[in-house]
Amino acid sequence: MHLGDLARDLTLDPVTADITITGLSADSRRIEPGFLFAALAGAKVDGARFVAAAIEAGAVAVLAAEDAGLPDDLAVPVLRTEDPRRQLALMAARFYAAQPGATVAVTGTAGKTSVATFTRQIWQQAGYDAASLGTLGVTTAEGTQYGSLTTPDTVGLHETLAELAGEGITHLAMEASSHGIDQRRLDGVRLKAAAFTNLGRDHLDYHADLEDYFAAKLRLFTTLLPDDGTVVVDADEPYADRVAAVAGERGLPLFTIGRAGMGLRLTDLAEESAGQRLTIEAGGETYTVLLPLIGRFQVSNALISAGLAIVTGTPVAVSLAALEHLQGAPGRLDLVGRTENGAPCFVDYAHKPDALANVLAALRPHVAGRLVVVFGAGGDRDPGKRAIMGEIAARDADVVIVTDDNPRSEDPARIRAAIMAAAPGAKEIGDRHQAIAEAVAMLQAGDVLVVAGKGHETGQIVGDQVLPFSDHEEVRAALARSASGGGR
Repeated sequence: MHLGDLARDLTLDPVTADITITGLSADSRRIEPGFLFAALAGAKVDGARFVAAAIEAGAVAVLAAEDAGLPDDLAVPVLRTEDPRRQLALMAARFYAAQPGATVAVTGTAGKTSVATFTRQIWQQAGYDAASLGTLGVTTAEGTQYGSLTTPDTVGLHETLAELAGEGITHLAMEASSHGIDQRRLDGVRLKAAAFTNLGRDHLDYHADLEDYFAAKLRLFTTLLPDDGTVVVDADEPYADRVAAVAGERGLPLFTIGRAGMGLRLTDLAEESAGQRLTIEAGGETYTVLLPLIGRFQVSNALISAGLAIVTGTPVAVSLAALEHLQGAPGRLDLVGRTENGAPCFVDYAHKPDALANVLAALRPHVAGRLVVVFGAGGDRDPGKRAIMGEIAARDADVVIVTDDNPRSEDPARIRAAIMAAAPGAKEIGDRHQAIAEAVAMLQAGDVLVVAGKGHETGQIVGDQVLPFSDHEEVRAALARSASGGGR
């Protein structure tokens, strides 16, 4: 593809415009002959340092910021722009031109994975070839291909979109993290709709404050959603009014759900042993739905998903009927098993304050005895949330066990101490294996256990190593030992 076609929004001389580009990358190690190298400045490393290596590997052009410090005598043309990350994304979208026709994105602090997963399931039940993309990787009807980021890198994302379209995927629901939005990874994605779940404290090691964090998410609605896209929000959530205001300012269609929703109005909610029974008003009709999931937050996730399906063409009745067959996303309030005395053991991905509070609130109605929680906090991440999570656990659970959860380069004992200081009466067991084993062993009839923090993850990050570790496997092993009468 000619460089002039890829960078048609930049002014290029005829010779430069006629250069053939065979690939794109911001990683000099991936450069091959004919590639364009994007010399992006990162938080730790400046891509300008690797321009010479990229050219030696075969790069025929370089994309850089206007103020990037590059040598004047480079053997290839340099394309300078004010926002090179966005320019790279637009070029990637043109290079990998195909995308699923109905693509939606969801942002928010909690619920992104569930909403993307549920939307895919609704579409699939409606007969569409659908996929979801995010924390769990790419999931289609054929299975899951695991990734490592909620929102993949710019070039990788557009390459994936083209591959999905080539495989016949017509509908795609993707997670949009604040990092991904801020770093322009979603620019160039042709969206039909975008949804907002909620906002709570998270990623304050990256964003200056909560307002900066929210502003990054708002960019999905102010900039990335096209003029004919639809906004979907839970009208009952704080900050929903500010997302709705953006829709109003831009003249975008707005579809709201919840008690105050106008698209899907939740008029009644009753907990049942098999889940939650919802009464919903939509388009002058009343629908009754048995949602096979627990927790008020899952009601919000499910209705946002139905809203996304509806605004992309799935009939209301079909979308709501599909809710009765939803399966929770892996690691999201997963019931792993029960002890011999019937105490259920759940695993959940909750690793931030609001998520932990939501999980404990969701489980409380199902507790006849004690609510037991095992959790920790990640190292090299927002330290301010540690005490907050300790306070939440001490307030909302009956037994609190504080353990390690991806300490990374930090001293695990210091992380635990910050949590323990806000959780009087909590028990500290640094070894996560031992913490889970002791929690399962102490369960009595009527108790409920949730192991929070890792969810679907299968590794524990200690220093610069990822050690094999699965909360699911640890809980199953502890249950097996308990059933056989074995010790810890």
